[in-house]
Amino acid sequence: MDIPELWKHIADGFFRPVDVVTAFSKRAAFAHQLNHNLLEIGFDQAINQAKKLDEYYDHHRKLIGPLHGIPITVKDQFHVKGMETTMGYVGWIGTFEGKKGTGKEGNLESEMISELIGLGAVIIAKTSLVTSLWSPETNNHISGYVWNPYNQLLSAGGSSGGEGALQALRGSSIGFGTDIGGSVSMPASYNGLFGIKPSFGRISFKDVANSGPGQQIMPTVPGIIGHSVASLRLVFRSLMSTKPWKRDPYALPIPYRDDIEREIYKTPRLHFGFMEHDDIVRPHPPIARALRMVKEALEIGGHKIIQWKQPSSDEAMKIHTAIARGDGCLDVWENLKLSGEPPVPEISHLFPDGKPCSPMSLLDYESSSIDMKRYRESYAAYWNSTAGDSDHGLPVDAVVLPVTPYAAVLPEKSFYFGYNRFINVLDYATIVIPVTFADKDIDIVEPNFAPLTARDRVNMGLYDTETYHGAPASIQIMGRRLDEERSLGIAQRVVEALEKYKASESYGSK
Repeated sequence: MDIPELWKHIADGFFRPVDVVTAFSKRAAFAHQLNHNLLEIGFDQAINQAKKLDEYYDHHRKLIGPLHGIPITVKDQFHVKGMETTMGYVGWIGTFEGKKGTGKEGNLESEMISELIGLGAVIIAKTSLVTSLWSPETNNHISGYVWNPYNQLLSAGGSSGGEGALQALRGSSIGFGTDIGGSVSMPASYNGLFGIKPSFGRISFKDVANSGPGQQIMPTVPGIIGHSVASLRLVFRSLMSTKPWKRDPYALPIPYRDDIEREIYKTPRLHFGFMEHDDIVRPHPPIARALRMVKEALEIGGHKIIQWKQPSSDEAMKIHTAIARGDGCLDVWENLKLSGEPPVPEISHLFPDGKPCSPMSLLDYESSSIDMKRYRESYAAYWNSTAGDSDHGLPVDAVVLPVTPYAAVLPEKSFYFGYNRFINVLDYATIVIPVTFADKDIDIVEPNFAPLTARDRVNMGLYDTETYHGAPASIQIMGRRLDEERSLGIAQRVVEALEKYKASESYGSK
């Protein structure tokens, strides 16, 4: 049962929060035993909170807020009172971010968590992540590797892989991750879920643990992983109603703009950029088929498709690496030393000589910042140039593209990130939509496959029809910076077009 329906039954008194929270806590417990999704369990305090919500409803005959009684999980980066935060480090256990005696241990609460609780949500657990956050897979020395619930030969993704896997197993109604390079979008994609990575400043990041916390020109952002666009919208809109900018100086004073979303529903013919590939690496056959399905569904629905040939993904990757890890990851090294634990294999590349890399100079860092500024300007100019190909003289409304080349990924085989990291460089909003599943009888590499590049050859060599069979195949809808409301509306239109397409005779005959 998805959040809008669940909330309706809670609102009319048919469901009581204590029963809902208890049921999801049991489900999360079973899911964790199957797949190691959790790093911190808070079932008892969650049930006690749910009882208080029942008492409030019984006394006042109204709900505390729009998320009253909704069980939620969050990545183990967010601080929740009564729970520890480890971020995957053994040395953080029993401390506050590796420090003892601060008085903050188990007492500090991230701003977003306070907002969720004020809206009536109940945090039942915190989900696993990769130690340090710097990997597209999820592994740590506390709870171990997180596998894909659909296919245990594949990864759940990262770094928010615990949240992605738990949502796939329905361990809570909706969850939160964080994203600086696809860490919400990839787990959503690999686990057959919807996800939104907003631009920085829409959802508060105040008092959240992080790697490289002083890096502020390409910041980490919280994102939401769930089971429908409607759920993403409800939770995102609810958070905006708390006016986070009054408590977080980095949150932008932008309330939820219903009028922008309504515009999308009133527009009969939307214009989409469509990226089949980026001229560097092609997506694997299941993702290529998912893209074709979306394209056909939109064309049948009367929407305009414009081929998307953006500025170089390689240029964006270079900028992303310089800015995100320009400090040499010294903080990661120091946190590992707290317990003496070795790096998990997924982050060993951060320390090629068994020690942190030298940080880049301030001048080089400033040069990378200038490169990012120029890339953003060139990308905006390209987006605006599509007005010349549209029917109404305006640029495209959104872009359809892969999340990664993969329908989930083989452990330690994440190879190419050109379809997501440029979005963080741009600080654009993006929404993941699950489309279909890999099928070994359909999704095959063409015999005449001619690689675009050497990397394309390596990437396609990682695909195996038998191994990938049954894995979710997803796409993403990219909007412009701070354009979350428009993107949510467009994503819902895409979902509706897909549903009609799948129900049509033309799809059934394929």
